[in-house]
Amino acid sequence: SVVAVSCTCVGPLPSFASSYVAVIVAEFVTCSTPFVAGVPVAVMHGNRDFLLGERFARAAGARLLPERIVVDAGGVPTLLMHGDELCTDDADYQRYRAWIRDPHRQRRILALPWAVRRAFSAWLRRRSRNANRTKRDEIMDVNASAVAQALRDAGVARLVHGHTHRPATHALDVDGRACERVVLGDW
Repeated sequence: SVVAVSCTCVGPLPSFASSYVAVIVAEFVTCSTPFVAGVPVAVMHGNRDFLLGERFARAAGARLLPERIVVDAGGVPTLLMHGDELCTDDADYQRYRAWIRDPHRQRRILALPWAVRRAFSAWLRRRSRNANRTKRDEIMDVNASAVAQALRDAGVARLVHGHTHRPATHALDVDGRACERVVLGDW
């Protein structure tokens, strides 16, 4: 089963508290411990936490998931994705996604001092909010062809994703096969 929680970190931070990883790990561990004690925890990158890496995973006792993974969900093979790669009609976002997900660029960003990374992140977020104000809703939603292709590529009939934060369950037909797309809300 999947449990989504949202909470605020309370309690002491680890000794390496000056780092961004420490803050995120502390919140993650504080939030998840009461719910998942003894249960393996996995984390999938989203569009704002894509720089979390193995250091975070080790400190949080979690496993990082790939961008796409098929899991057994109640006996049904299910494709899990963040979902931003399905918004193919938003060409500007897809260009940004390719640019920011470049491993060389990510290493360069992570080499910057914490204050610079924080300012850069805030600037990117402001830019994103401003850009989204002028985009039509349908551009920022998933593309039906991209969804169908993801289901075909994974060989499954169920897809669970977030990103658009328009919670719903959608029935769709892909090549004559009844399929389901479950959209998670904003956590």
